[in-house]
Amino acid sequence: GNEGMPKDAAFWQFLYLIFCKMHDERSPRDRRQFWAGPTEQFEAAGQQAIQKRIGKLFTEVKQAHKGVFRGNEEISLSRRALAFIVSELAKYEFTRTDVDAKGAAYQEIVGTNLRGDRGQYFTPRGPIKLVVKMLDPKEHERILDPACGTGGFLVATLAHMMERFRKEEDVQPETENTAEFESLNTRLRRFANNHVFGCDFDPFLIRATQMNMVMAGDEGGHLYHINSLEFPNGHLEGLAQAKKEIPFGSIDVVITNPPFGSEIPITDPHILNPFELAHVWEPIESGGFRNTGRIQGSVAPEILFIERCMHWLKPGGRMGIVLPDGILGNPAAEYIRWWILRNAWVLASIDLPVEVFIVEANVNILTSLLFLKKKSVKAIHQQDLGAAKDYPVFMAVAENVGYDRRGNKQYKRSPEGDELIQEVETKESIRVNGRNIIRTLKRKQKIVQDDLPTIAERYLEFRKQHPEPEV
Repeated sequence: GNEGMPKDAAFWQFLYLIFCKMHDERSPRDRRQFWAGPTEQFEAAGQQAIQKRIGKLFTEVKQAHKGVFRGNEEISLSRRALAFIVSELAKYEFTRTDVDAKGAAYQEIVGTNLRGDRGQYFTPRGPIKLVVKMLDPKEHERILDPACGTGGFLVATLAHMMERFRKEEDVQPETENTAEFESLNTRLRRFANNHVFGCDFDPFLIRATQMNMVMAGDEGGHLYHINSLEFPNGHLEGLAQAKKEIPFGSIDVVITNPPFGSEIPITDPHILNPFELAHVWEPIESGGFRNTGRIQGSVAPEILFIERCMHWLKPGGRMGIVLPDGILGNPAAEYIRWWILRNAWVLASIDLPVEVFIVEANVNILTSLLFLKKKSVKAIHQQDLGAAKDYPVFMAVAENVGYDRRGNKQYKRSPEGDELIQEVETKESIRVNGRNIIRTLKRKQKIVQDDLPTIAERYLEFRKQHPEPEV
Protein backbone atom coordinates (compact mmCIF):
# COMPACT_ATOMS: atom_id res chain seq x y z
CA GLY A 1 0.00 0.00 0.00
CA ASN A 2 2.92 2.39 0.66
CA GLU A 3 5.24 1.26 -2.14
CA GLY A 4 3.30 2.57 -5.15
CA MET A 5 3.59 -0.81 -6.91
CA PRO A 6 0.99 -2.35 -9.21
CA LYS A 7 -0.65 -5.44 -7.77
CA ASP A 8 1.19 -8.02 -9.83
CA ALA A 9 4.62 -6.51 -9.05
CA ALA A 10 3.84 -6.46 -5.33
CA PHE A 11 2.62 -10.04 -5.57
CA TRP A 12 5.95 -11.28 -6.94
CA GLN A 13 7.92 -9.30 -4.35
CA PHE A 14 5.86 -10.94 -1.63
CA LEU A 15 6.45 -14.40 -3.10
CA TYR A 16 10.20 -13.77 -3.28
CA LEU A 17 10.14 -13.18 0.47
CA ILE A 18 8.08 -16.34 1.05
CA PHE A 19 10.71 -18.26 -0.91
CA CYS A 20 13.41 -16.75 1.30
CA LYS A 21 11.47 -17.75 4.41
CA MET A 22 10.97 -21.35 3.23
CA HIS A 23 14.65 -21.62 2.24
CA ASP A 24 15.78 -20.20 5.58
CA GLU A 25 13.69 -22.70 7.56
CA ARG A 26 15.81 -25.52 6.14
CA SER A 27 18.86 -24.13 7.96
CA PRO A 28 19.72 -24.90 11.60
CA ARG A 29 18.11 -22.39 13.96
CA ASP A 30 21.41 -20.82 14.95
CA ARG A 31 22.21 -20.01 11.29
CA ARG A 32 18.88 -18.54 10.22
CA GLN A 33 18.77 -15.14 8.51
CA PHE A 34 15.03 -14.46 8.16
CA TRP A 35 14.35 -12.58 11.39
CA ALA A 36 13.93 -9.07 12.71
CA GLY A 37 15.11 -7.86 16.12
CA PRO A 38 12.67 -6.15 18.51
CA THR A 39 13.62 -2.63 17.35
CA GLU A 40 15.30 -3.27 13.98
CA GLN A 41 12.30 -2.46 11.82
CA PHE A 42 12.02 1.01 13.42
CA GLU A 43 15.68 2.04 13.04
CA ALA A 44 17.64 2.89 9.89
CA ALA A 45 20.60 0.72 10.89
CA GLY A 46 18.29 -2.18 11.74
CA GLN A 47 16.43 -1.88 8.44
CA GLN A 48 19.75 -1.94 6.61
CA ALA A 49 20.82 -5.07 8.52
CA ILE A 50 17.56 -6.83 7.61
CA GLN A 51 18.02 -5.86 3.94
CA LYS A 52 21.55 -7.28 3.96
CA ARG A 53 20.43 -10.62 5.48
CA ILE A 54 17.50 -11.01 3.08
CA GLY A 55 19.65 -10.03 0.09
CA LYS A 56 22.07 -12.83 0.93
CA LEU A 57 19.19 -15.26 1.39
CA PHE A 58 17.61 -14.33 -1.95
CA THR A 59 20.90 -14.95 -3.74
CA GLU A 60 20.95 -18.45 -2.22
CA VAL A 61 17.30 -18.97 -3.23
CA LYS A 62 18.01 -18.11 -6.88
CA GLN A 63 20.93 -20.53 -6.89
CA ALA A 64 18.88 -23.30 -5.27
CA HIS A 65 15.86 -22.86 -7.56
CA LYS A 66 17.29 -22.18 -11.00
CA GLY A 67 14.23 -23.73 -12.59
CA VAL A 68 12.05 -21.07 -10.97
CA PHE A 69 14.30 -18.00 -11.21
CA ARG A 70 16.14 -16.60 -14.20
CA GLY A 71 18.76 -14.97 -11.95
CA ASN A 72 18.03 -11.31 -12.68
CA GLU A 73 15.20 -10.95 -10.15
CA GLU A 74 15.63 -8.40 -7.37
CA ILE A 75 13.87 -7.53 -4.15
CA SER A 76 13.03 -3.91 -4.87
CA LEU A 77 10.98 -3.08 -1.77
CA SER A 78 12.09 -0.11 0.31
CA ARG A 79 14.04 -0.95 3.47
CA ARG A 80 11.10 0.16 5.60
CA ALA A 81 8.58 -2.06 3.79
CA LEU A 82 11.01 -4.99 3.70
CA ALA A 83 11.66 -4.76 7.44
CA PHE A 84 7.93 -4.63 8.18
CA ILE A 85 7.10 -7.71 6.05
CA VAL A 86 10.04 -9.71 7.41
CA SER A 87 9.04 -8.94 10.99
CA GLU A 88 5.48 -10.14 10.25
CA LEU A 89 6.44 -13.34 8.39
CA ALA A 90 9.17 -14.27 10.90
CA LYS A 91 6.48 -15.07 13.47
CA TYR A 92 5.41 -18.18 11.56
CA GLU A 93 6.98 -21.56 10.87
CA PHE A 94 5.82 -22.28 7.30
CA THR A 95 7.39 -25.74 7.16
CA ARG A 96 5.26 -26.89 10.11
CA THR A 97 2.08 -25.33 8.71
CA ASP A 98 -0.49 -27.74 7.24
CA VAL A 99 -0.32 -28.14 3.43
CA ASP A 100 -4.03 -27.43 3.07
CA ALA A 101 -3.78 -24.19 5.07
CA LYS A 102 -0.84 -22.97 2.97
CA GLY A 103 -2.75 -23.85 -0.20
CA ALA A 104 -5.76 -21.85 0.97
CA ALA A 105 -3.58 -18.85 1.85
CA TYR A 106 -1.75 -18.97 -1.47
CA GLN A 107 -4.99 -19.22 -3.45
CA GLU A 108 -6.31 -16.18 -1.59
CA ILE A 109 -3.20 -14.15 -2.47
CA VAL A 110 -3.25 -15.31 -6.09
CA GLY A 111 -6.97 -14.66 -6.53
CA THR A 112 -6.59 -11.13 -5.23
CA ASN A 113 -3.48 -10.16 -7.17
CA LEU A 114 -3.27 -12.10 -10.43
CA ARG A 115 -6.92 -12.24 -11.40
CA GLY A 116 -7.55 -10.44 -14.66
CA ASP A 117 -9.90 -11.17 -17.52
CA ARG A 118 -8.76 -14.80 -17.66
CA GLY A 119 -10.69 -16.30 -14.76
CA GLN A 120 -10.15 -19.82 -16.08
CA TYR A 121 -6.91 -19.90 -14.07
CA PHE A 122 -8.63 -19.98 -10.72
CA THR A 123 -10.52 -23.14 -9.82
CA PRO A 124 -12.42 -22.78 -6.53
CA ARG A 125 -11.04 -24.82 -3.63
CA GLY A 126 -14.31 -26.68 -2.99
CA PRO A 127 -14.48 -28.39 -6.40
CA ILE A 128 -10.70 -28.96 -6.33
CA LYS A 129 -10.93 -30.92 -3.06
CA LEU A 130 -14.00 -32.81 -4.32
CA VAL A 131 -12.25 -33.95 -7.51
CA VAL A 132 -9.09 -35.05 -5.67
CA LYS A 133 -11.06 -36.93 -3.01
CA MET A 134 -13.22 -38.73 -5.59
CA LEU A 135 -10.27 -39.76 -7.77
CA ASP A 136 -8.33 -40.70 -4.63
CA PRO A 137 -4.79 -40.81 -6.15
CA LYS A 138 -2.45 -43.43 -4.69
CA GLU A 139 1.21 -43.09 -3.68
CA HIS A 140 2.47 -45.11 -6.67
CA GLU A 141 0.39 -43.20 -9.27
CA ARG A 142 1.57 -40.39 -11.56
CA ILE A 143 -0.66 -37.29 -11.48
CA LEU A 144 -0.82 -34.60 -14.17
CA ASP A 145 -2.63 -31.29 -14.60
CA PRO A 146 -2.12 -30.21 -18.26
CA ALA A 147 -3.59 -26.74 -17.59
CA CYS A 148 -2.27 -26.22 -14.07
CA GLY A 149 -2.79 -22.45 -13.71
CA THR A 150 -1.51 -21.65 -10.23
CA GLY A 151 -1.33 -25.29 -9.10
CA GLY A 152 -4.52 -25.67 -7.07
CA PHE A 153 -5.15 -29.30 -8.10
CA LEU A 154 -1.52 -30.30 -7.58
CA VAL A 155 -1.27 -28.82 -4.08
CA ALA A 156 -4.64 -30.35 -3.15
CA THR A 157 -3.20 -33.70 -4.25
CA LEU A 158 -0.25 -33.20 -1.89
CA ALA A 159 -2.64 -32.32 0.96
CA HIS A 160 -4.67 -35.46 0.17
CA MET A 161 -1.55 -37.62 0.24
CA MET A 162 -0.37 -36.10 3.53
CA GLU A 163 -3.75 -36.97 5.05
CA ARG A 164 -3.34 -40.54 3.74
CA PHE A 165 0.21 -40.81 5.15
CA ARG A 166 -0.91 -39.60 8.57
CA LYS A 167 -3.70 -42.19 8.68
CA GLU A 168 -1.34 -44.97 7.62
CA GLU A 169 1.21 -44.02 10.28
CA ASP A 170 -1.46 -43.12 12.89
CA VAL A 171 -0.10 -39.61 13.40
CA GLN A 172 -2.25 -36.62 14.39
CA PRO A 173 -1.09 -33.19 13.10
CA GLU A 174 -1.74 -31.59 16.50
CA THR A 175 0.41 -34.08 18.40
CA GLU A 176 3.15 -35.17 15.97
CA ASN A 177 6.72 -34.86 17.20
CA THR A 178 9.65 -33.61 15.16
CA ALA A 179 10.76 -37.09 14.06
CA GLU A 180 7.24 -37.96 12.85
CA PHE A 181 6.94 -34.61 11.09
CA GLU A 182 10.26 -35.02 9.27
CA SER A 183 9.42 -38.60 8.27
CA LEU A 184 6.04 -37.60 6.83
CA ASN A 185 7.45 -34.61 4.97
CA THR A 186 10.30 -36.65 3.50
CA ARG A 187 7.71 -39.13 2.22
CA LEU A 188 5.55 -36.32 0.81
CA ARG A 189 8.54 -34.67 -0.87
CA ARG A 190 9.53 -37.98 -2.45
CA PHE A 191 5.99 -38.42 -3.80
CA ALA A 192 5.87 -34.85 -5.13
CA ASN A 193 9.27 -35.09 -6.80
CA ASN A 194 8.50 -38.38 -8.56
CA HIS A 195 4.75 -38.44 -9.21
CA VAL A 196 3.33 -34.92 -9.64
CA PHE A 197 3.44 -33.05 -12.96
CA GLY A 198 1.92 -29.85 -14.34
CA CYS A 199 1.88 -27.90 -17.63
CA ASP A 200 0.72 -24.46 -18.66
CA PHE A 201 1.01 -22.15 -21.66
CA ASP A 202 1.60 -19.06 -19.48
CA PRO A 203 5.17 -18.76 -18.10
CA PHE A 204 4.04 -16.49 -15.24
CA LEU A 205 1.57 -19.12 -14.09
CA ILE A 206 4.20 -21.85 -14.24
CA ARG A 207 6.30 -19.75 -11.86
CA ALA A 208 3.27 -19.17 -9.64
CA THR A 209 2.65 -22.93 -9.53
CA GLN A 210 6.32 -23.59 -8.75
CA MET A 211 6.12 -21.23 -5.79
CA ASN A 212 2.87 -22.84 -4.63
CA MET A 213 4.46 -26.29 -4.81
CA VAL A 214 7.58 -25.16 -2.95
CA MET A 215 5.36 -23.78 -0.17
CA ALA A 216 3.58 -27.15 -0.02
CA GLY A 217 6.89 -28.99 0.42
CA ASP A 218 7.93 -29.85 -3.13
CA GLU A 219 11.14 -28.72 -4.81
CA GLY A 220 9.12 -27.02 -7.58
CA GLY A 221 10.15 -29.42 -10.34
CA HIS A 222 8.21 -31.31 -13.04
CA LEU A 223 6.33 -28.20 -14.17
CA TYR A 224 6.56 -27.52 -17.88
CA HIS A 225 6.02 -24.36 -19.89
CA ILE A 226 4.37 -25.96 -22.92
CA ASN A 227 1.20 -25.74 -24.99
CA SER A 228 -0.54 -28.95 -23.95
CA LEU A 229 -2.73 -28.94 -27.05
CA GLU A 230 0.36 -28.77 -29.29
CA PHE A 231 2.30 -31.49 -27.42
CA PRO A 232 4.45 -33.38 -28.38
CA ASN A 233 5.13 -30.61 -30.91
CA GLY A 234 5.77 -26.96 -30.09
CA HIS A 235 8.57 -24.53 -29.42
CA LEU A 236 8.36 -23.54 -25.74
CA GLU A 237 11.30 -24.22 -23.42
CA GLY A 238 9.63 -26.96 -21.35
CA LEU A 239 8.94 -29.22 -24.34
CA ALA A 240 12.10 -31.37 -24.33
CA GLN A 241 11.81 -32.21 -20.64
CA ALA A 242 8.07 -32.87 -20.92
CA LYS A 243 8.53 -35.26 -23.87
CA LYS A 244 11.02 -37.21 -21.80
CA GLU A 245 9.10 -37.28 -18.50
CA ILE A 246 5.38 -37.33 -19.46
CA PRO A 247 4.96 -39.05 -22.85
CA PHE A 248 1.46 -40.01 -23.94
CA GLY A 249 0.11 -43.10 -22.18
CA SER A 250 2.25 -42.62 -19.04
CA ILE A 251 -0.15 -40.96 -16.58
CA ASP A 252 -2.44 -42.66 -14.04
CA VAL A 253 -4.55 -39.66 -12.98
CA VAL A 254 -5.30 -36.44 -14.89
CA ILE A 255 -7.00 -33.61 -12.97
CA THR A 256 -7.68 -30.33 -14.73
CA ASN A 257 -9.82 -27.26 -15.32
CA PRO A 258 -8.94 -26.34 -18.92
CA PRO A 259 -9.50 -22.88 -20.39
CA PHE A 260 -12.89 -22.90 -22.09
CA GLY A 261 -15.14 -20.65 -24.10
CA SER A 262 -16.01 -19.77 -27.67
CA GLU A 263 -14.09 -16.50 -27.24
CA ILE A 264 -10.74 -18.34 -27.29
CA PRO A 265 -11.14 -20.91 -30.11
CA ILE A 266 -8.30 -22.98 -31.53
CA THR A 267 -8.01 -22.26 -35.26
CA ASP A 268 -4.47 -23.38 -36.15
CA PRO A 269 -4.83 -26.44 -38.47
CA HIS A 270 -1.44 -27.77 -37.31
CA ILE A 271 -2.84 -28.03 -33.77
CA LEU A 272 -6.30 -29.24 -34.84
CA ASN A 273 -5.25 -31.95 -37.27
CA PRO A 274 -4.08 -34.65 -34.75
CA PHE A 275 -7.37 -34.46 -32.80
CA GLU A 276 -10.30 -36.70 -33.74
CA LEU A 277 -12.68 -34.25 -32.05
CA ALA A 278 -11.37 -31.40 -34.23
CA HIS A 279 -12.85 -33.09 -37.30
CA VAL A 280 -16.41 -32.96 -38.64
CA TRP A 281 -18.47 -35.96 -37.54
CA GLU A 282 -21.72 -37.16 -39.13
CA PRO A 283 -24.35 -39.52 -37.72
CA ILE A 284 -24.72 -43.04 -39.13
CA GLU A 285 -27.72 -45.38 -39.21
CA SER A 286 -26.55 -47.57 -36.34
CA GLY A 287 -26.80 -44.60 -33.98
CA GLY A 288 -23.11 -43.75 -33.81
CA PHE A 289 -20.99 -41.22 -35.67
CA ARG A 290 -18.43 -41.30 -38.47
CA ASN A 291 -15.36 -39.09 -38.80
CA THR A 292 -15.60 -37.42 -42.23
CA GLY A 293 -11.90 -36.53 -42.28
CA ARG A 294 -12.64 -32.81 -42.70
CA ILE A 295 -11.14 -30.45 -40.10
CA GLN A 296 -13.40 -27.88 -38.45
CA GLY A 297 -12.46 -24.23 -38.86
CA SER A 298 -12.34 -23.60 -35.11
CA VAL A 299 -12.82 -25.69 -31.99
CA ALA A 300 -13.30 -24.60 -28.36
CA PRO A 301 -10.21 -25.58 -26.30
CA GLU A 302 -12.12 -27.60 -23.71
CA ILE A 303 -13.21 -30.08 -26.40
CA LEU A 304 -9.61 -30.69 -27.42
CA PHE A 305 -8.54 -30.98 -23.78
CA ILE A 306 -10.91 -33.93 -23.27
CA GLU A 307 -9.10 -35.85 -26.00
CA ARG A 308 -5.64 -34.65 -24.96
CA CYS A 309 -6.21 -35.85 -21.39
CA MET A 310 -7.17 -39.26 -22.79
CA HIS A 311 -3.93 -39.28 -24.82
CA TRP A 312 -1.90 -38.82 -21.64
CA LEU A 313 -3.71 -41.51 -19.63
CA LYS A 314 -2.67 -45.12 -19.44
CA PRO A 315 -5.42 -47.66 -20.24
CA GLY A 316 -7.37 -47.83 -16.98
CA GLY A 317 -6.20 -44.35 -15.99
CA ARG A 318 -8.71 -41.94 -14.44
CA MET A 319 -9.45 -38.29 -15.06
CA GLY A 320 -11.55 -35.51 -13.55
CA ILE A 321 -12.20 -32.44 -15.69
CA VAL A 322 -14.25 -29.24 -15.31
CA LEU A 323 -16.46 -28.68 -18.37
CA PRO A 324 -19.20 -26.24 -19.42
CA ASP A 325 -22.62 -27.90 -19.30
CA GLY A 326 -23.11 -27.46 -23.04
CA ILE A 327 -20.78 -30.37 -23.84
CA LEU A 328 -22.92 -32.70 -21.74
CA GLY A 329 -26.29 -31.45 -22.96
CA ASN A 330 -26.30 -29.55 -26.26
CA PRO A 331 -27.60 -31.55 -29.28
CA ALA A 332 -24.75 -30.17 -31.42
CA ALA A 333 -22.23 -31.79 -29.04
CA GLU A 334 -23.70 -35.29 -29.32
CA TYR A 335 -20.72 -36.56 -31.34
CA ILE A 336 -18.43 -35.52 -28.44
CA ARG A 337 -20.50 -37.51 -25.96
CA TRP A 338 -20.49 -40.51 -28.33
CA TRP A 339 -16.68 -40.27 -28.63
CA ILE A 340 -16.33 -40.10 -24.82
CA LEU A 341 -18.58 -43.14 -24.29
CA ARG A 342 -16.64 -45.13 -26.92
CA ASN A 343 -13.21 -44.36 -25.45
CA ALA A 344 -13.93 -44.18 -21.73
CA TRP A 345 -16.18 -45.34 -18.97
CA VAL A 346 -18.07 -42.53 -17.27
CA LEU A 347 -17.40 -42.86 -13.54
CA ALA A 348 -19.37 -39.83 -12.36
CA SER A 349 -20.94 -36.53 -13.36
CA ILE A 350 -21.47 -33.72 -10.85
CA ASP A 351 -23.54 -30.61 -11.63
CA LEU A 352 -22.11 -27.44 -10.06
CA PRO A 353 -24.15 -24.31 -9.30
CA VAL A 354 -23.39 -21.01 -11.03
CA GLU A 355 -22.09 -19.53 -7.75
CA VAL A 356 -18.90 -21.60 -8.00
CA PHE A 357 -17.22 -19.54 -10.71
CA ILE A 358 -19.05 -16.25 -10.21
CA VAL A 359 -17.38 -15.71 -6.84
CA GLU A 360 -13.94 -17.15 -7.53
CA ALA A 361 -13.36 -16.17 -11.17
CA ASN A 362 -16.12 -13.68 -12.03
CA VAL A 363 -17.36 -16.07 -14.75
CA ASN A 364 -21.12 -16.58 -15.11
CA ILE A 365 -21.24 -20.12 -16.49
CA LEU A 366 -22.82 -23.42 -15.54
CA THR A 367 -20.25 -26.17 -15.21
CA SER A 368 -20.02 -29.86 -14.39
CA LEU A 369 -17.32 -32.18 -13.15
CA LEU A 370 -16.89 -35.20 -15.42
CA PHE A 371 -14.97 -38.27 -14.21
CA LEU A 372 -13.76 -40.79 -16.80
CA LYS A 373 -11.72 -43.99 -16.94
CA LYS A 374 -9.84 -44.76 -20.14
CA LYS A 375 -10.81 -48.01 -21.86
CA SER A 376 -8.27 -50.52 -23.04
CA VAL A 377 -8.03 -51.29 -26.77
CA LYS A 378 -9.56 -54.71 -26.01
CA ALA A 379 -12.59 -53.11 -24.31
CA ILE A 380 -13.13 -50.74 -27.26
CA HIS A 381 -12.98 -53.66 -29.72
CA GLN A 382 -15.48 -55.66 -27.63
CA GLN A 383 -17.81 -52.66 -27.61
CA ASP A 384 -17.52 -52.23 -31.38
CA LEU A 385 -18.48 -55.90 -31.78
CA GLY A 386 -21.58 -55.41 -29.65
CA ALA A 387 -20.24 -57.04 -26.49
CA ALA A 388 -20.38 -53.94 -24.28
CA LYS A 389 -21.99 -54.29 -20.85
CA ASP A 390 -24.07 -51.74 -18.97
CA TYR A 391 -22.56 -50.28 -15.80
CA PRO A 392 -23.77 -47.89 -13.08
CA VAL A 393 -22.74 -44.21 -13.17
CA PHE A 394 -22.70 -41.96 -10.12
CA MET A 395 -24.53 -38.66 -10.64
CA ALA A 396 -25.13 -35.75 -8.27
CA VAL A 397 -26.29 -32.14 -8.25
CA ALA A 398 -24.61 -29.66 -5.91
CA GLU A 399 -27.10 -26.94 -5.00
CA ASN A 400 -24.99 -25.26 -2.31
CA VAL A 401 -21.24 -24.67 -2.15
CA GLY A 402 -21.00 -22.65 1.07
CA TYR A 403 -21.53 -19.13 -0.32
CA ASP A 404 -23.97 -17.10 -2.39
CA ARG A 405 -23.35 -15.15 -5.62
CA ARG A 406 -21.82 -12.27 -3.70
CA GLY A 407 -19.39 -14.49 -1.87
CA ASN A 408 -21.22 -14.33 1.47
CA LYS A 409 -20.94 -17.47 3.59
CA GLN A 410 -24.08 -19.61 3.74
CA TYR A 411 -24.92 -21.64 6.84
CA LYS A 412 -27.41 -24.40 7.51
CA ARG A 413 -30.65 -23.27 9.09
CA SER A 414 -33.52 -24.91 10.94
CA PRO A 415 -37.05 -24.91 9.43
CA GLU A 416 -37.68 -21.80 11.57
CA GLY A 417 -34.74 -20.01 9.94
CA ASP A 418 -32.29 -20.18 12.85
CA GLU A 419 -28.64 -20.93 12.07
CA LEU A 420 -27.66 -24.40 13.26
CA ILE A 421 -24.74 -24.77 15.67
CA GLN A 422 -22.48 -27.78 16.20
CA GLU A 423 -19.84 -28.50 18.81
CA VAL A 424 -16.39 -29.17 17.35
CA GLU A 425 -13.58 -30.81 19.30
CA THR A 426 -9.99 -29.90 18.48
CA LYS A 427 -6.64 -30.80 20.02
CA GLU A 428 -3.67 -28.51 20.27
CA SER A 429 -0.16 -28.83 21.61
CA ILE A 430 1.14 -26.20 24.05
CA ARG A 431 4.50 -26.01 25.83
CA VAL A 432 4.38 -25.88 29.62
CA ASN A 433 7.56 -25.94 31.73
CA GLY A 434 9.58 -27.35 28.85
CA ARG A 435 7.08 -30.13 28.08
CA ASN A 436 4.52 -30.46 25.29
CA ILE A 437 1.02 -30.79 26.71
CA ILE A 438 -1.98 -31.81 24.56
CA ARG A 439 -5.21 -30.12 25.49
CA THR A 440 -8.67 -30.70 24.04
CA LEU A 441 -10.85 -27.71 23.21
CA LYS A 442 -14.56 -27.71 22.43
CA ARG A 443 -15.95 -24.87 20.36
CA LYS A 444 -19.39 -24.12 19.00
CA GLN A 445 -19.54 -23.09 15.39
CA LYS A 446 -22.05 -22.61 12.60
CA ILE A 447 -22.42 -25.36 9.93
CA VAL A 448 -21.53 -24.28 6.40
CA GLN A 449 -24.18 -25.12 3.77
CA ASP A 450 -21.91 -27.02 1.39
CA ASP A 451 -22.99 -30.11 -0.56
CA LEU A 452 -19.55 -30.98 -1.98
CA PRO A 453 -18.10 -32.90 1.03
CA THR A 454 -21.32 -34.95 1.22
CA ILE A 455 -21.12 -35.76 -2.51
CA ALA A 456 -17.54 -36.99 -2.07
CA GLU A 457 -18.59 -39.27 0.81
CA ARG A 458 -21.57 -40.64 -1.16
CA TYR A 459 -19.33 -41.36 -4.14
CA LEU A 460 -16.89 -43.37 -2.03
CA GLU A 461 -19.84 -45.35 -0.60
CA PHE A 462 -21.15 -45.89 -4.15
CA ARG A 463 -17.76 -47.30 -5.24
CA LYS A 464 -17.78 -49.83 -2.38
CA GLN A 465 -21.01 -51.27 -3.81
CA HIS A 466 -20.15 -50.74 -7.49
CA PRO A 467 -16.43 -51.16 -8.35
CA GLU A 468 -15.10 -49.25 -11.33
CA PRO A 469 -15.60 -51.02 -14.70
CA GLU A 470 -12.81 -53.39 -15.76
CA VAL A 471 -11.30 -53.65 -12.27
